[in-house]
Amino acid sequence: MGAPDFWDNAETARQTVDQLKKLKAITEPVSDALRQADDCEALIELLDEGDEEEVRTELDEHLRVFEAAVDRVELFTLLSGPDDARDAYFNIQAGTGGADAQDWATMLLRMYLRYFERNGFQAEQLAMKEGEEAGIQSVNLVVRGPYAYGYLSCEMGVHRLVRISPFSAQGKRETSFAAVHVEPEVDDIQIDIDWDVEVREDTYRASGAGGQHVNKTSSAIRLTHAATNTVVQCQNERSQHKNRSRARKMLMARLYQMEQAKRDAALAQVWGEKGQISWGNAIRSYFLYPEQRVKDARTGAVSHDTDAILDGDIQEFIDAQLRHRVARANR
Repeated sequence: MGAPDFWDNAETARQTVDQLKKLKAITEPVSDALRQADDCEALIELLDEGDEEEVRTELDEHLRVFEAAVDRVELFTLLSGPDDARDAYFNIQAGTGGADAQDWATMLLRMYLRYFERNGFQAEQLAMKEGEEAGIQSVNLVVRGPYAYGYLSCEMGVHRLVRISPFSAQGKRETSFAAVHVEPEVDDIQIDIDWDVEVREDTYRASGAGGQHVNKTSSAIRLTHAATNTVVQCQNERSQHKNRSRARKMLMARLYQMEQAKRDAALAQVWGEKGQISWGNAIRSYFLYPEQRVKDARTGAVSHDTDAILDGDIQEFIDAQLRHRVARANR
């Protein structure tokens, strides 16, 4: 990165920077834990040399910090899947619940954007479909950062919201659903597709934000893989060519994951658990009325700080699911 011509090729430079971030994500937690261990060792040696009570109080504090650092390293070792280190395609889809579900999908989008910001992930919107009354029907993102897929795959499934509906004149309690789907961004996929025969391409005008050019030309691309009825779309780029290229990568990633699911029983189970975006399939429930709590159905993890959760503080649920996966795999 110190070479004078490093930034001459922006794409290659970005890949190198991303590689550095992923390497630092591995080494920095270990280095931090080792530093904390050294501090604790030094304080132990001081116990007999000064104010023992004062040193012991300081040691207790350092031990708590050391324990948290070791916990971070331990959790990181759980991200050992073949695709965990990759960037991710991230999709939110409103389900049963009409305007409430579409509003819930918007709330989830904000929650995840805040989570990405907290963790140094970069999110780029690829396509969005606005709701008819409020919120959004769906949104597609690509999320880049160290082990983005490994962390975000823990969020895949149906999310359920229980609250007093802002769209009900009677102030009734409503239950809404939205689904999160995550796929690894894989550049080296080896899947043979006859694009002219197997895939139908539709062009359309993009909606929503994006500028005059994006909204007034048929630059958006929708691809449908006939054999699997898999549909992807991209409308974020100004150029139809760039949208087509991105949509093809998304389709390849989705077909790749479907092929992996056929060979991998654990991944196949994740697909099965997702089910319909409605009753009986939620991985996590967010209760805002009559009590306030968030509970994960897979791990049993519970938080009563709903404001913090909806503001993106969801790492505790992701950590719990990482541990749950390993425990389930070892049974």
